[in-house]
Amino acid sequence: MLKASPPASSGRTQSSAAGEKGLKVGALGLVSSVAIGIASTAPAYSLAATLGFIALAVGLQSPIVIILGFIPMLCIAYAYKAMNAVDPDCGTTFTWAARAFGPRSGWMGGWGIIIADIIVMANLAQIAGQYGFQLVGAEGLAASRGWTALAGVIWIAVMTGICYVGIEISAALQRWLLILEVVLLVVLSLTALMQVYSGNAPAESLHVDTSWFNPFEIGSASTLTQGVLLAVFIYWGWDTAVSVNEETADRERTPGRAAVISTVLLLLIYALVSTSAQAFSGIGDKGIGLTNPDNSGDVLGSFGEEVFGTQGVGGILSKLLVLMVLTSAAASTQTTILPTARTSFSMATHKALPAGFGKVHPRFLTPTWSTVSMGLVSIAFYVGLTAISGNVLEDSIASVGLGIAFYYGLTGFACVWYFRKTLLSSASSFWLKGVLPAVGGLMLLYFFCYAAFDVYADPEYGATAIDLPFIGDTGGVSVIGIGSLLVGVVLMTVQRAVQGSWFRRPDVPRSAARSS
Repeated sequence: MLKASPPASSGRTQSSAAGEKGLKVGALGLVSSVAIGIASTAPAYSLAATLGFIALAVGLQSPIVIILGFIPMLCIAYAYKAMNAVDPDCGTTFTWAARAFGPRSGWMGGWGIIIADIIVMANLAQIAGQYGFQLVGAEGLAASRGWTALAGVIWIAVMTGICYVGIEISAALQRWLLILEVVLLVVLSLTALMQVYSGNAPAESLHVDTSWFNPFEIGSASTLTQGVLLAVFIYWGWDTAVSVNEETADRERTPGRAAVISTVLLLLIYALVSTSAQAFSGIGDKGIGLTNPDNSGDVLGSFGEEVFGTQGVGGILSKLLVLMVLTSAAASTQTTILPTARTSFSMATHKALPAGFGKVHPRFLTPTWSTVSMGLVSIAFYVGLTAISGNVLEDSIASVGLGIAFYYGLTGFACVWYFRKTLLSSASSFWLKGVLPAVGGLMLLYFFCYAAFDVYADPEYGATAIDLPFIGDTGGVSVIGIGSLLVGVVLMTVQRAVQGSWFRRPDVPRSAARSS
């Protein structure tokens, strides 16, 4: 086991072992875990913000690119499932990478989760603020950076409070928000397809064609890679279902099952919506076309108004669509706090962060300072970048993909190495603990390197460029993404120096030698 820290000052007796940290055990079932996993990806928001850029990159092959983006996610989901079965620790990548490769790798895995979540919180808060004003018709306030920032800060504070008072309240809210979101997305998609095939769709509409699902129709491997890189982002977040493992009933099995189920359900949702949106709107750069620059940042807004209309029941559904994107971003704000708070909480119980982050509320049985600090740091980051420059904020959000690829890929490799002595014990072990995690890890390693040193490093990519010593002008997205990970190296060094002692690399538990 990892070396336990002294009992937290909250008054609860704690151990660093899974299930013994003082969190509320058995609070979540499979349905709640799946709801948290799907809601964390913010399906409506992710599609609204990303589908137009995917269409711009790969044209009519957007549906197959979105399907291909599912492959590394499913592979890594199986890595999470395998690792959680033998070590259901809420630190997830932090703990598992430490077991496989040692404490430094573990610390960086945990940092990857934390920094990716903090950065994306800025974007989620901004979207929540904008859509909140749009919902009530305050378009002027929605266009104001200051008012939007204020609304975003309020959203973060409210969602932090919900996470603070209990995981069960968080899960109940997620279930209702997710039901509204998925039902409206399905209704929107089916209505759009019905209009296309009944002849009531706009002139830009297209009938679904098998070529849309043929990756070999894409012009080059580089274009395909860029498209899949964008698609990977819209699946990110399902791992929240595993990060609440110590608060889940049957914690060895339920979180892993929820992770796999979440990714499969996301595939179905994304494939349906992307296909129907492309069929209804086309991929033109005029009107409601998916590549129209005026629509690229919010494809669902223009798409929904054309499908539902603006009068009568259609007008109500159009408003509900705005509400859906708002609740999607809000729900993801909440579920982004959960894994970050639990990662830092686990790191503290294993002495990889200051002991204060390991405190548990005596009544709510939730991480106290870990949850509050996540909200405060997210607010400070969002407000700080908003005050500095909208361009820097935009590029920082784009850099999230590097953090995602880093810690997801690390989890895949950790799984393979962790089970290396037992991979040949059965066919299921070979494929589910070896081949699939390795494939997912290698794909994400490739995406990380390609994005960091080619696409994102281009000074023409994104909104900013930075003149680096000995390198020259480099894209701000790459600098921010790699730089944020390097900050983790510095903090790790400082923490180890201040702590005096650190968590030890543990032996593989005997349960790892058995097929789970």
